[in-house]
Amino acid sequence: MEVLSSRTLLRSPDPERLQRFYRDRLGLAVARDYPGGMVFHAGNGLVEIPGHMSDDLDADGGADAALWLQVRDITAAEKELREAGVPITRDPRTEPWGLIEMHVTDPDGRLLIVVEIPADHPLRRDNR
Repeated sequence: MEVLSSRTLLRSPDPERLQRFYRDRLGLAVARDYPGGMVFHAGNGLVEIPGHMSDDLDADGGADAALWLQVRDITAAEKELREAGVPITRDPRTEPWGLIEMHVTDPDGRLLIVVEIPADHPLRRDNR
């Protein structure tokens, strides 16, 4: 199987609210929009919030996914998110596996793991 591109679809009982959160509060750039839906750039991936897939969700939401978002500077990201009123559910800390991670949530309660990869971490090595 040859995969040419991919994106994460986030279904929501209130897609417009979720689109505003990702666009206005997280500051993700819009890759494209269409009637009822919006696609965002998220590093080398895409996040789509489709309005047409929300009809079959419970009123409690469909927060059954998590996003992993790598940032260059987690201290700067934390400051920016706090200023935007984004709920930080776990302050940044270095995990046993060496990544610095912070947890935030979107309006549907979906977990967003904001990650800084330290300069000396194995993920930074060129494995070609």
